[in-house]
Amino acid sequence: MGFGSSAVCDIRLNTTLSKQQREKYQNSIVVRDLLASAKTIAIIGLSSEKTKASNMVASYLIDEGYTIIPVNPRSSEILGMKCYPDLKSIPVPIDIVQVFRPSSEVAGIVDEAIEVGAKAVWMQLRIIDLRSADRAIDAGMHVVVDRCIKMEHGRYSGALHFAGMNTEVISSQRRKTR
Repeated sequence: MGFGSSAVCDIRLNTTLSKQQREKYQNSIVVRDLLASAKTIAIIGLSSEKTKASNMVASYLIDEGYTIIPVNPRSSEILGMKCYPDLKSIPVPIDIVQVFRPSSEVAGIVDEAIEVGAKAVWMQLRIIDLRSADRAIDAGMHVVVDRCIKMEHGRYSGALHFAGMNTEVISSQRRKTR
């Protein structure tokens, strides 16, 4: 199944969003269109630690052909690429601003994304700021909230089988053995 497929899956992934909010902020058509059309993704909060989710997601997206722009004021280089302290410092147009920062920081990130003319804001799993999401939408941007861009890419590109996504439990913790 490619990005253009009309099949739609309802995978909630333990989201706290209501059905109406999922339709607005996790719209499968918006997700597929963003993944298919985006070339440049600025990752806010990209970590230099290879074991962190942001680093794994960035590595995956690079392997899938996206241009990744690291944004982290504490690093000068991540994954062999120049790192920028903020969105305003990035000298090229941004298709997606991928947010790996706490929800409390999203408002400022959305302000910057609007200012630089980014096309979309994507808040990673468990990062939810619906007020800021609505401001981005009002500014003409696409918005995805509480979704993993790597998992969504895998789901819509056929790289991740539906059965591998339907646990509705995502955890980095090991199972406890008795």
